[in-house]
Amino acid sequence: MTHHIPLVETGEKNTKMVKKMKNEKTNENRDELAAIGIGAMIVFIALILVAAVAAAVIIQTAEKLQQNAQSTGEDTTDMMAGKIFINSIVIVNAGANLYMTFELAPGSDPLAATAIEYNIICEGTGGGNGLTQTGNFGSTAAPAATVTATAASQLGTAGLAATINPGNTYTVQIAPTGNCAPASLASDTLVIQAGSGGFTYEVLKYGATVNAGDVVV
Repeated sequence: MTHHIPLVETGEKNTKMVKKMKNEKTNENRDELAAIGIGAMIVFIALILVAAVAAAVIIQTAEKLQQNAQSTGEDTTDMMAGKIFINSIVIVNAGANLYMTFELAPGSDPLAATAIEYNIICEGTGGGNGLTQTGNFGSTAAPAATVTATAASQLGTAGLAATINPGNTYTVQIAPTGNCAPASLASDTLVIQAGSGGFTYEVLKYGATVNAGDVVV
């Protein structure tokens, strides 16, 4: 006896197998696309992290440079603004006192007269430097060979100036003593510091004579 397989049943089985194979391929494609998407997301997150770290480093470096520049600018301003400008120095009386006319640099803050200090580096016996004489512009003693300086006063006004203000001109007498006293053909160095500001350097050049009225600076 011959058995015949129903065509309908066979066709249904083939159709089911084809659908199953299509579903399997579709799932495989979806798995591959998901893996690619996860990899791209990981790379994207890594790029964001690297960019964030680089931005933090750049911002920190820029801030540090800005702070250094600001600090340097402020220090430079203090050094240039807080400074004494010497207009002239002349001999008051032969071989004794020096009469100085000075003013603060523009933009300086007011300074107490006692905060302005000077130092004279003078020649020792037989030549050579090393001897010094110091003082400030706040002394109230009268000019004499035994004192270092009188108090500063504003030019054209009476009385002593306890505070030195920018924009005004002041005078002060310095009385160098000993080897620092004015001497013929001597060259002493005068250094003035205005508070915590900059330094002023001048060479006190004496001529063949040290008479009253001789210009030293």
